[in-house]
Amino acid sequence: MSEIAGDRPGPLARPIALPQWGVALLRKLAILAVLALAWQAAAVWTAKPILLPSFTQTMAALAEGLLNEGLVSSSWTSLSVLLKGYALAVAIAFLLVSLAVANGFARETLRTLISMFNPLPAIAILPLAMLWFGLGEKSLLFVLVHAVLWPFALATLGGFDAVPETQRLVGRNYGLRGPAYVFRILIPAALPSIIYGLKIGWAFAWRTLIAAELVFGVSSGQGGLGWYIFRNRNELFTDKVFAGLALVIIIGLLVEGVVFRALEAMTVRKWGMQR
Repeated sequence: MSEIAGDRPGPLARPIALPQWGVALLRKLAILAVLALAWQAAAVWTAKPILLPSFTQTMAALAEGLLNEGLVSSSWTSLSVLLKGYALAVAIAFLLVSLAVANGFARETLRTLISMFNPLPAIAILPLAMLWFGLGEKSLLFVLVHAVLWPFALATLGGFDAVPETQRLVGRNYGLRGPAYVFRILIPAALPSIIYGLKIGWAFAWRTLIAAELVFGVSSGQGGLGWYIFRNRNELFTDKVFAGLALVIIIGLLVEGVVFRALEAMTVRKWGMQR
């Protein structure tokens, strides 16, 4: 018995179990490391920095831009415009979807509008927006609202339609009507779809804003992140162009991996609605 007991591993010999988020983080870091190595190898093999700067050159340009070339302020200029347009689009979408839930004609109207405008690229209406609102923030807000409104409304309306009839009957039995019915029954039950719509809307808004700044330049009298990329492309600073693109990706990863994952962890994952 003593020999068998002695063969058992002690507490120090047990493997350390990482939490699930730690395992996912390590996997993502490993993927990013492999991509960085492939990028570096491709740049060294081509030996043409003006066409493909190396990973190390790009990171050096990114650090220089953040420290000395106003890349932080450019990023904030873009993000501040994006947040305004994003919040406005989400508010309008919630209003339209709430009306659609309460009225059959409003539902058909919203579905028709989604079918018409959701396939229309937001960047395609930017010339029209600039004709109406001029060169500035209002034009960008217009295209951002268009980019976010329809996919988010589609996801939210689909989530509301998928709410089980049992939960709907519970709300009606408690006498819930109108906004109270939407906020207490439909939104909690459809929250996975709503968060998915928020994520899709964010992705559409981010790429629409960068594309608009690339094509039409400054917003509100200041250059955003897209303008930083455009200006350095004209000056053939390819490493700075790649640095700007890398920052676009980094911001996207941070919003996806921090903001939306935290929102999911506090709501749908905690409530057992999503794995």
